[in-house]
Amino acid sequence: MSNVDIRIRKTESLATPDELIKKFPVSEEIASSINLSRQVVNDIIKGRDHRLLAIVGPCSLHDRKAALEYAHRLKDLAEKVKDEMYIVMRTYFEKPRTVLGWKGLILDPNMDGSYDIGSGIAIARSLLLDIVSIGMPVGCEVLDPIIPQYIDELMSWSSIGARTTESQIHRNLASGLSVAVGFKNSTSGDLSNAINAIQCAYNPASFIGMDRSGASTIFRTTGNDCCHLILRGGDNSPNYYEDDVESARNMMIKSDLNPAIIIDCSHANSRKNYDRQKRVLRSVVDQVCWGEKAIKGFMLESNLICGSQKIPSDLSDLKYGVSITDGCLGWDETERILIRSCEMLHRSFQGDGQSMPL
Repeated sequence: MSNVDIRIRKTESLATPDELIKKFPVSEEIASSINLSRQVVNDIIKGRDHRLLAIVGPCSLHDRKAALEYAHRLKDLAEKVKDEMYIVMRTYFEKPRTVLGWKGLILDPNMDGSYDIGSGIAIARSLLLDIVSIGMPVGCEVLDPIIPQYIDELMSWSSIGARTTESQIHRNLASGLSVAVGFKNSTSGDLSNAINAIQCAYNPASFIGMDRSGASTIFRTTGNDCCHLILRGGDNSPNYYEDDVESARNMMIKSDLNPAIIIDCSHANSRKNYDRQKRVLRSVVDQVCWGEKAIKGFMLESNLICGSQKIPSDLSDLKYGVSITDGCLGWDETERILIRSCEMLHRSFQGDGQSMPL
């Protein structure tokens, strides 16, 4: 009688990253565009580019058609605001859960608990490829440490979530990722775990993982000097105000870190009310206009249509363009507040110093 894998019900083979990359290849032209967008993001984090990094998009992606429509709209908007903002589309395929819930398109693409992960990874890579092909940079949250081997060459920015910031596995992974990585503060609001994570990721690390051929491999990293802090609030207490940013900046400087901060306009900063995101953005822009150099950007949860919906038993009842996870701002409001924010920033950079309400 075997005493191995006694709680494993079934195993299934999975395509290797190399196999999927051959199926959905990245052309030299697209690779060059991604490298350029990565450099812009890095320059913003490092303070070499004065623009704000704007991570904008749905809380999670679940519908290919809606995601591509959103990407095309966002690409047009990015051109309008390019002098003051550099937009990266939020393309989240993995959703960490406190207890239960839909875990994202990669793990459960059919949204029915069937967990067709192989199809989910293929859908994610092909969708990212379609989005970057129109010139829209993408950013993802890294949750499963193996998934980056399938999609990392397509990303221009990445984040580590509040629930995984303390994980040594994710800190090691961030130290070897080819993109800038933002660490969110803990769900409690504590900043020390995220700052410790940034320090760890700045330094070289060695860890075990899977390479693109599917083989177990030891990765030895150089360290990632473009890591930064994401303030997302905690325990329903926002932390985007001036005093909060000042405290975070001073903590990073004390730890000999580049004081680069991105403000998450959603989650606890908006008290889980998607419409309050514009209040957070207004504060962010106002602080930047008044000279806060540590703020390098913001995150905004936005979709084609505002609000959210539960996954129905009959998927044909899903509303098009509406989030199935956290509530999002609708497109019209997203466009309005981003353009207005750029007007405020432009006035500030021109020396006016005046701001006007969103």
